Formats: sequence, C-alpha cells, structure tokens
Amino acid sequence: MKRFLISILFVLCSINVIAQTDDDFVIDTLGLSQAYEPFRKMGVTLPECALPDSNIMREPFGTSLQMMKFIEKLDSVVLFQKGRVNIVHIGGSHVQADMYTHVIRQNIDSLNGELTPPRGFIFPYKVAKTNNPFNYRVSYSGEWKGERNAKREFSIAQGVSGILVHTTDASAQFSIDLNTDSIIRWTTNKVHLICESARGTAEPMMIVSDSIVLKGEAEPTGFLFTTNENISHISFKVKFDSLQSQNPDTFIVRGIYADNEEPGIVYSSIGVNGASVPSYLGCVNFEHDLALVKPDLVVLAIGINDAVADNFSDSLFVAHYDTLLTHIRNVSPDCAFIFITNNDSFRRQRRRYYVNKNGLIAREAFYELGRKWQSPVWDLFEIMGGLGSMQKWQDERLAQRDKIHFTSSGYALVGQMFYDAFMQYYFDK
Repeated sequence: MKRFLISILFVLCSINVIAQTDDDFVIDTLGLSQAYEPFRKMGVTLPECALPDSNIMREPFGTSLQMMKFIEKLDSVVLFQKGRVNIVHIGGSHVQADMYTHVIRQNIDSLNGELTPPRGFIFPYKVAKTNNPFNYRVSYSGEWKGERNAKREFSIAQGVSGILVHTTDASAQFSIDLNTDSIIRWTTNKVHLICESARGTAEPMMIVSDSIVLKGEAEPTGFLFTTNENISHISFKVKFDSLQSQNPDTFIVRGIYADNEEPGIVYSSIGVNGASVPSYLGCVNFEHDLALVKPDLVVLAIGINDAVADNFSDSLFVAHYDTLLTHIRNVSPDCAFIFITNNDSFRRQRRRYYVNKNGLIAREAFYELGRKWQSPVWDLFEIMGGLGSMQKWQDERLAQRDKIHFTSSGYALVGQMFYDAFMQYYFDK
C-alpha cells in the first residue's frame, strides 16, 4: 500500500533537481531515475567498471528500532503531510562542497509536496576563507578568522559543524542568501545563531533592513532571532562593549539553523575539508550544538581522510565511530544511522599515484559498523567498481585529477544514486 501511495505522489509531484556541473548541466527528472536515463541524455554515463545493480542499501544485520521509528515519521510526512523529520549528513570535503548532498536534498525536498520546511543547518564557510556550497551565497566585511576541526590544534572549542569563525572587529558583519536564483524556495522566520562570546560581553544583532535591527533571545546554543515574516536573506553584526575597546571580546560563530514552523523533511549537511572521525570527536561542543537539531537520521560519510594513513587500523576506526555514534545517541536516543563507505581513491607519493588499498579495509569496517548498530550500509566503493575504479571514473570525467574527489558531474551522479537507493529502501519498508 505504501509503495502505491508514494507512486501516486510521484506522479502528482515533479522532482526537479538542479546541480552545478562542469558543463552547466541541469538535471530534471520525474520520479525515480530509471537506469540514470537523464544522465545519459546529458552525455554522462557510468564507467564500465561500475556496478549499478549494487546500488542498494545493504542491511544483512537486522533493522534497528530507531530505523523503524524513523520510517514511521517519514511515512507521516510523505503520506499524510504531517510532522517534522530531521536528517543530518556528516562527512569531510565531499560534504563541505555540498554538491552530491544538495542533489539528495532537492530530491528529498520533493517528498515534502506542498510543505515548505526550512533549509536547516548551514555554515558561512566563505567567512572562514574556505570553499562555500554553491547553493547559498555568503558575503562578509571586517576581520574574521576561521578554525576547523581537521587541524591538530585550534584555540577555540569546536561544535557540531567542526568549523567556526571568530572576530574582535566591531565592524565585522556577514550575510547569507538562502537562495541563489530568482526562485525563493528556502525561507526562515526563526534563525538560531549558534555562537558565544568569550567573556560574555559581545552580542549578535540581526540586520533585517536599513532601519530594523533585531536583538536575539538567549538560548543554550546562542541566540534565537524571530521575524514577523519569512525571509530568505540573513545578516548579522556584532555589538561589542564600548568600554572594552582597547581589549575587545572575541565573538564566535559555530553555525546557523534556519528554521520555521512548517512541517516536513529537513536535510542538513555538515562537512569539513580534511576531517576524519577523530576530528569530530575533538569537538567538545558537538553534543551541545547537535541538541538544537536533534536528528531523526544521521547519514555518516566520514572516513576518506582516516584511510589515507599508512598505519590505518580498522579496529581503531570502528572504535572511533562507536564513540561518535554514542555522542549522537546521547542527544537523540531515537536517531537512526545510514553508513556510506569510502569511495575508491588513490594516494600520491613522490609525484605518482597509487591505489589506496586501505579502501578495502575501510569498506569492511563500515560493514562491521552496520552489524554493530543494525544500520544500512550504502557501498559506494563497490558501486564504483571496487579497488582502482577511480581511474575509470576520471577517464569518464567524473572524478578529479587528485583521484579522491569527483567532478561536479560525478557528484551529481553519486547524489542521484544514493537517493535512488534510499527510496528503494524506504519503499521496501
């Protein structure tokens, strides 16, 4: 019955996925893609080594109670347009770029039908002078410094985003446009600024217009700003204590949760270039900040940076993940998990590239995590074609020359495949 009802929904609701690619491709599909026909029309095809029949969620270990609760909540939104479902996707540079995750987001947003839930968790990466997702625009002024969890040492405690910006500059501001084109999809009237002041004397202010500046309401993770109308442009400045101008306070921003009162599915992505599982374990405010989101499902795609080490240990990798998952369950006991294996990759040594055989070890570690936590595993490593397949993906212009990252066309393809596997898993439940 569920499959029938959802099929009717797909007939009534178009899925329009806009992905930025090397050749400015526009992906426009109706319903689930069939053998990735839209990509073939664009001249994008899977390499011969790829195994599209393996594009499924593997779950040979049983289904957790948390996953069944998540499916029930998803049913409520998809079939009856009621309730709120929070999904968080965590990873490294693949996720910071927010290319394949945005393809997933737009597909999942189609399940909302007429509902208009918010954009969810975002971070102004540009302010930290690193690459910002293409799907929201950030600008800033004044002096800001950025720190990320991938660095071995950082001076300010990190949160769930794994990255932060801080300033002592009274002229410092930043702005975010939630939409980058004329179509205003994402709006908010409840803006949670995840922030703190080192000495408690600096305070953020939200700029609504030239004549309207809002003071926020203090909450555990920072400040909540509420507007009378839904807005798509967010701007902040910092009010410092004028009496301490010679020794100004430090104001710190760890993220933004753009919220509203609408029901529906919210898909947030959190990624940091170079981040490993220990990188997130080093974020002492991880649980503190995650409590604002309280996810129903976390998609875990951290591992490509862990497996680059010469002395990569699968048992230590699993142990680190166990600790991270425990942190998540401490915040949200009913949270379900989906694991994404590492993609195949190469290592560069002395100007030459070698297949990273740790990819095979990491793949098995993800299956061990799936067994321990009774959670699905999406085996990207196998789907690509296994060890050494990244070269074939590069030959098809789907992977970059570093043989670690994908091109924008490759990311679009990966995102669509994950979504298809996710929906097939959902149908089967």
